[in-house]
Amino acid sequence: MSLDAHLARDFVGYGGQPPQPRWPGEARLALNLVVNFEEGSEASFPDGDGVSETRLSEGGGGFEGRDLAAESMFEYGSRVGFWRINRLLAERRLPATIFACALAMERNPAACAEIVARDYDVCAHGWRWERHQNLSEEEERRRIARTVESLTQTLGQAPAGWYCRYGPGLNTRRLVVENGSFLYDSDAYNDEIPYWTRVLGRDHLVVPYSLTTNDAKFFSGNVATAGDFFETLRDSFDMLYREGAAHPRMMSVGLHLRVVGHPARAAGLERFLDHVGKHDDVWICRRADIARHWAATHPPVAQ
Repeated sequence: MSLDAHLARDFVGYGGQPPQPRWPGEARLALNLVVNFEEGSEASFPDGDGVSETRLSEGGGGFEGRDLAAESMFEYGSRVGFWRINRLLAERRLPATIFACALAMERNPAACAEIVARDYDVCAHGWRWERHQNLSEEEERRRIARTVESLTQTLGQAPAGWYCRYGPGLNTRRLVVENGSFLYDSDAYNDEIPYWTRVLGRDHLVVPYSLTTNDAKFFSGNVATAGDFFETLRDSFDMLYREGAAHPRMMSVGLHLRVVGHPARAAGLERFLDHVGKHDDVWICRRADIARHWAATHPPVAQ
């Protein structure tokens, strides 16, 4: 079997009869809130990149020099946005998963201490916020190892999962499995419950993510107001909750410090959290909890 057999596309998946997840408490829905911590790891002139990152920021860029406005917008995320999102979660005693860029965490010890205190779990989001598709195999191997080492030091725990910026490279999943530190990766958007794949002759768990229920929509033009964001999240939650009477699924909500951390957008998140709080039979959990539950409840079938 080819080393890259896991890259073969699968258009069938579980089909019309997905397995019963048997979430704890027989919940209809597993809800995972994901806080992306990227600020301080993005491309910048001070870090020698020769370019300023403008993706998912309020500005439009448009020139080749150092963009101090864009840098300041990223700083807002870690200086203000993180603390607002954290407060909304803490007030409701909700767990969350941090998609953590290692360099960003090294630059914010106060946020690291709060992440530890709140018992958020950690999914590695790269050494830096960069596209792994552009890395050579050896560069990527070193980045993954460096990420694990750094996050283990700053947060006191090895990351349970891995998630690239937007999408993996052709070598990523194989290198993640080769590294041996991870329970799962989330470099897939093709399902609403976890599934197993075979990589390097080993069973490997994939916990899919979503860019639909994600605040990145504010900068793609598909979501403009807190009301838009709330309605998108609410409608997704409500449909999954109804379907969950027969076929429970999982829902991932993607949050960015410099995006939904602003008050005009955080209001939509706040409304959504309060909407969820009115429902029973919802397992609000960390991503590592989902991975461990799936491994225990639906272990891979012997090959």
